[in-house]
Amino acid sequence: MRVTKASLRRSVSLPSQVVRRVEAIAKRERTSSSRVIVELIETGLEARDREKREFFELADRLVRSSDASEQARIKEELARRTFGE
Repeated sequence: MRVTKASLRRSVSLPSQVVRRVEAIAKRERTSSSRVIVELIETGLEARDREKREFFELADRLVRSSDASEQARIKEELARRTFGE
């Protein structure tokens, strides 16, 4: 059995400033605005997945660490990632 990737149509409203940027990218890359939007969403989803994976790797390092100074540094990094600067 063949597996296909189905495309689903979604309607979203974008701020005019975002639309101008997307159109500029599409023109520069000689592609459609829709393709640019898809690529930006895919990139954002991949970045979110990577951030989540890195967070859990840091938490795992914290659990495995026996060095107090390293634990403090990792805790600070986890707090920064959770709550911002």
